[in-house]
Amino acid sequence: MADIRITGRMVNFSRLTFDTNDHNAIRQQLTNTLNEGSYLGTLVILDSTVEQELIALIQLLIDLGLQPMAVIDGLLGDEARAIQFPVLPADQPLQRIKASKEQVVEHPVEKAATDPAIETPQKNTSTKHITSYHDEILRTGQCLVQDQGDIILNAGMNSGSEVIASGNIHIYGNARGRVIAGAGGHSSARIFCNSLEAELVSIAGTYCVADDIPKDMIKKPVHIYLNNKQELEFEALQF
Repeated sequence: MADIRITGRMVNFSRLTFDTNDHNAIRQQLTNTLNEGSYLGTLVILDSTVEQELIALIQLLIDLGLQPMAVIDGLLGDEARAIQFPVLPADQPLQRIKASKEQVVEHPVEKAATDPAIETPQKNTSTKHITSYHDEILRTGQCLVQDQGDIILNAGMNSGSEVIASGNIHIYGNARGRVIAGAGGHSSARIFCNSLEAELVSIAGTYCVADDIPKDMIKKPVHIYLNNKQELEFEALQF
């Protein structure tokens, strides 16, 4: 029996592109973003439009709770190879677009009980859940991302497009392109679509490419979720 097994699993990551090599400025901007908590522990690949001290940049990101995994070939490529850090080929990134509208719901966060004898100032904290609504067809080369909630596509999506949400994805049209729900590891996320014709579907990193989607689900209304074994389940919707 072989001692090595090869299995497929999508790795969810974010791409950080730096237009400055001022690490104090980078730290300040990322700290403001990370305070909301949605990116902590995120795998990141690095790209830059300016020269960088790569080792120092990697350490900075680790200190902030991120996990650098590779750089995009370009200005960072040679320095990464010199320290045997992974280098990914340069690509043509998708055009990230804004949703037609968003709905924000804030949920208060309950704090643990503290010693009443110790007076400490209390701050009201809350978490945001955002639902992005998009009324136009998501076109080839476009990407719609919502890392704090759900996405609802009212007009479907074309091949070569991509939709990514930390929560659920609802597609009231043809679901072509790449459909990625549960980004960041939210295994309870679900995908609902009116006509499943996707190049790839994924929930919390578990993915299925077009050739492996059950044939009886193609071009049908489908509900996709993870079962108890963390496998994708495809369930036909009845209207």
